Amino acid sequence: MTIKPLCCLLLIGMLAGCASAPQTPPQRQALYGLGERAAQTIVDEPGWSAENIVLLLARPDIDMSLEVDTEYFRETLTRALLAQGGGPQVLNWVPSMADATTPDNQWLLKTRLLAEGPALTLSDRELRPYRLELALYRPGSATPRWRWNIDGALDVDAL
Repeated sequence: MTIKPLCCLLLIGMLAGCASAPQTPPQRQALYGLGERAAQTIVDEPGWSAENIVLLLARPDIDMSLEVDTEYFRETLTRALLAQGGGPQVLNWVPSMADATTPDNQWLLKTRLLAEGPALTLSDRELRPYRLELALYRPGSATPRWRWNIDGALDVDAL
């Protein structure tokens, strides 16, 4: 008879522990908002119907002082773009794809995440100012057809 209440208490404790555990790694939280903001900008700002667009996503160029993993940021941006209602199709682009003839609905998205000054030390955290540069190109063209910058700061503890 005493085993049943003990089992119930253990089960409740385990469930409470699972419910309070973080659902996403800290880096996902730090970059999730940036990816969402960039994706929304890419869908809204160029003045196109994004649902008919195929974005070729180039490998991001990231300032190493920000301590952001390049492939993780690319994945976060890809997921955010795919989650946009009426958003574009997204493919990872590699330089060998530049030789192929591309349809009119394909655009190359290049991103650069740059440190914008020294880290800001607050009483409880450190922030790293950044600038995310977004540029859309026709594949094979050296001149962007659209550019946009997003400025902000990443919380170092969340990286």
